[in-house]
Amino acid sequence: MNLNLDELSLEEIKNGYTYDSHTERYQCLLCGSIYSVGEIFQFDGRFFEASRAIRIHMEQKHGNMLPFLIDSDSKYNTITDKQKELLRFLQEGLSDQEIALKLSISASTVRHQKFSFREKAKQAKMYLAIYELALERTATSDKDSIVPIHDGAVMVDDRYITTKEESDKIISTVFESLSPLKLKLFSAKEKKKIVTLRKIAEQFEKGKTYTEKEINQILKEIYSDYPTLRRYLIQYGFMERSKDCTQYRLK
Repeated sequence: MNLNLDELSLEEIKNGYTYDSHTERYQCLLCGSIYSVGEIFQFDGRFFEASRAIRIHMEQKHGNMLPFLIDSDSKYNTITDKQKELLRFLQEGLSDQEIALKLSISASTVRHQKFSFREKAKQAKMYLAIYELALERTATSDKDSIVPIHDGAVMVDDRYITTKEESDKIISTVFESLSPLKLKLFSAKEKKKIVTLRKIAEQFEKGKTYTEKEINQILKEIYSDYPTLRRYLIQYGFMERSKDCTQYRLK
């Protein structure tokens, strides 16, 4: 599972769904299911409005978000395998001694790790508060804002540091039309390539599974060398495909 943390609040990540006040709809982060305000949804013979329906959906289909977050291949997930095991046992409510027996370590080691988790959480909260306050006081124009890095990005480096103004300029250069999307040239320069692929990835729906034929059809309308676009969308982590290469999804 990949989450674009630039666009999500802590509460949304924990809940596993978002709410868009403009479209008035709730959307599951894991499967993309949508629950629109004003509609009624049925679960087990009972009927619920959207805000309750999305919570029931999460409980019944996905359960707690912790397993998905722990196993996420996000570049922001730096938790070690041993720490993941310990966190799972803590979530289950096991005592320090029970966890120690399962992991073949001492109870004091478990307590030390729990202390480390708590201290890191405090550090993270302090950092987040400082960061958000700094941004509130900064009169940064929209054109100078950094374009979010997609969560499936590989080998993140300076290639991905692009301002909104730079991105818009590249898009106006490489595309001959934005509606419908028509690519004029696929640049070999890395920054331009990433901006181009990001724009092309917007043509696909989050949470939807595509066949290779469907992928080819969409990309063919954008650029004649569609196999190259398909390859780079996967190589740069914008999309993922099944091992048998029959199914594709946005990351």
